[in-house]
Amino acid sequence: MNTQSYIQENKQRFLDELFDILRIASISADPAYKSEVLKCADEVARHLKTAGADNVEILETKGYPIVFGEKIIDNGLPTVLVYGHYDVQPADPLELWTSDPFEPVVKVTELHPEGAIFARGSADDKGQFFMHVKAFEAMMKTDLLPCNVKFLIEGEEEVGSASLADFLEENKVKLSCDVILISDTHIYSNEQPTVTTGLRGLSYVEVEVEGPNRDLHSGLYGGAVPNPINVLSKMIGDLIDDKGHITIDGFYDNVLIVSDEDRKEMNKLKDDPEAYKKSIALNDIQGEEGYTTLERASIRPTLDVNGIWGGYTGEGAKTVIASKAFAKISMRLVPNQTPEEITEKFTKYFEKIAPKSVKVKVTPHHGGMPYVLESDTKEFLAAKKAMEKAFGKEVLPYRSGGSIPITSLFEKVLGAKSVLMGFGLDSDAIHSPNEHYGLYNYYKGIESIPYFFEFYSK
Repeated sequence: MNTQSYIQENKQRFLDELFDILRIASISADPAYKSEVLKCADEVARHLKTAGADNVEILETKGYPIVFGEKIIDNGLPTVLVYGHYDVQPADPLELWTSDPFEPVVKVTELHPEGAIFARGSADDKGQFFMHVKAFEAMMKTDLLPCNVKFLIEGEEEVGSASLADFLEENKVKLSCDVILISDTHIYSNEQPTVTTGLRGLSYVEVEVEGPNRDLHSGLYGGAVPNPINVLSKMIGDLIDDKGHITIDGFYDNVLIVSDEDRKEMNKLKDDPEAYKKSIALNDIQGEEGYTTLERASIRPTLDVNGIWGGYTGEGAKTVIASKAFAKISMRLVPNQTPEEITEKFTKYFEKIAPKSVKVKVTPHHGGMPYVLESDTKEFLAAKKAMEKAFGKEVLPYRSGGSIPITSLFEKVLGAKSVLMGFGLDSDAIHSPNEHYGLYNYYKGIESIPYFFEFYSK
């Protein structure tokens, strides 16, 4: 039996086993779920052992453990390091889910007539890393693994991979490889499969605006004192002008300008504003003037408020001027920008535009560097050829707007390029209620991965 036949004969079991993993609420951001995160690590290790991996270990870090396994068949052959993460985002707000986020179900949708798996982590990243475990099993059971493979499945990606840098430095020999294979991205569409060749970086900050020394009665003090929520709202509004341009001093100084030729190439993906609006129920789109939707969401830097709060938000009314107001802000970065540079420029500018009546504080959180994989490399070409064989369609390069900070870290510490061979869709609602992952995409991933191993080995 060949590898692809094995995959076809075991599709239902592969789905059932994924469901078992998805039922574990491995939410790394919430300490209340610590036992579930650890349980998930145990299950990942068990599945790696069952699939045929050797030296499977659950390795401790300062945070949640990393699951490692390997199969070294010949030291003279190349080694592929598979990266993924078993932790997931919180499921809140629960009331917006149409089914239990940790009881996976298959539902038919307009984009997924064959059905999609609805569950937290289905696309990000349990469904995607589990494809690699099942593809590895298929290659092992048919004795057709063409090169060495190592697995590094972490439990802190959704909280910034806080322990990964130290782990990589301490385990360079254990993790030594020729290429890193990651499925934590998406394709452009099922009709137009793509390999991701670029990711944006990230600077994430929290801001605080403080006014009076206590909450004040809005009748007694309103109109005579600064309202931190009003001030913060205006300051945030002033960060982007009416042309979608970020106003922070020097923000664009180091932005890599993509050539007209490359912009023309990337727009072969046929930006469809109407379909884009329909997919997220918008009446209109907006963004930086002079760029297509595809370009705005990939090759241009951004600034977005991810959360804002202060004052009274409970039931009923409470006439209060809050003492403080807060917001969380993320900035997606493009090549030649660094999180350190942008965080510093943001802080200086935010302090500059604050009125004298308030005090402001900027607290940096996590960040990450942008990443680019050139489309003429052997790593990209192996992924392109593998997916073309599985999908039976031309595969194009694609720059994603998301961030996976560990890609640049891998290259720095391990000296290996990362291939971003993801299979989700941008409509999969990752990090949102009703996250889902198409059955077609799940199985196409399992089918494509053995081809990557084959073509990369050659």
